[in-house]
Amino acid sequence: MSDALDRALLREDLAYHQARVLLLVTSVSSAAGHNGKLDGLTKLAKLDFLLRYPALASRVLDPLDPSDERLALAPEEVASPTEVEAPMTRYKYGPWDDRYYAIIGALVGRGLLKYAKGRRGSVALIPTPQGKKFAADLAATESWAMLKDRCEAVAEASANMTGNALKDQIYERLADLMDRPHREVIQ
Repeated sequence: MSDALDRALLREDLAYHQARVLLLVTSVSSAAGHNGKLDGLTKLAKLDFLLRYPALASRVLDPLDPSDERLALAPEEVASPTEVEAPMTRYKYGPWDDRYYAIIGALVGRGLLKYAKGRRGSVALIPTPQGKKFAADLAATESWAMLKDRCEAVAEASANMTGNALKDQIYERLADLMDRPHREVIQ
């Protein structure tokens, strides 16, 4: 593969992840029980995990019914819940993606997200007016509408939960997936 093609594929991959994270932060910040922001990178990573592995979301989040139409789970997703397009790795505090710093930095740099003070000194994320508009425009397209619905379902079901509470529930309820060495892909 050529260097130009490698760079083009990397840009496309990062753009996909940025769009997903923007939709997630926008949904969480507008859902009741989140104080108008996505509070902390731990919470971001755990909610993003539930988006990437949507067939597992209802096992972790009690209020989320597995038949919720917003999840739009295909039979193959239910049958093979860890065969996903963008898998995450097992890290010290649960599922993680090393791209988060670049993704968040790019979204802040483009003026789509801004930093805010989180709980106990953590960093929270809030969509800017421009970010909200961009997220709404994305969600209005056929290719992003389903992901936006999933974001809203996960955001509502995780109301009033901290990142640590989400982490604990993931470890408890998905112990078989989390019982693996650090840095191993969750599949």
